[in-house]
Amino acid sequence: MPKCPNCQKEVYFAEKVTSLGKDWHRPCLKCAKCSKTLSSGAHAEHGGKPYCHNPCYSALFGPGGFGRGGSESHKY
Repeated sequence: MPKCPNCQKEVYFAEKVTSLGKDWHRPCLKCAKCSKTLSSGAHAEHGGKPYCHNPCYSALFGPGGFGRGGSESHKY
């Protein structure tokens, strides 16, 4: 029986969600930053951890600042 990467408990067929090559419980597949529950395949991955596309993945791993040093060039 596979184990959930988040809670380390067994994942039964009726409750499994497959993502990042692993089987998860549906409530355990959450963004590593904001803890929003994610759906299978509708999220980004970095370092083996799931992230929601907006705003977490973009803010953490997206392109750096731009502009001339104003508020638009700040990376959150």
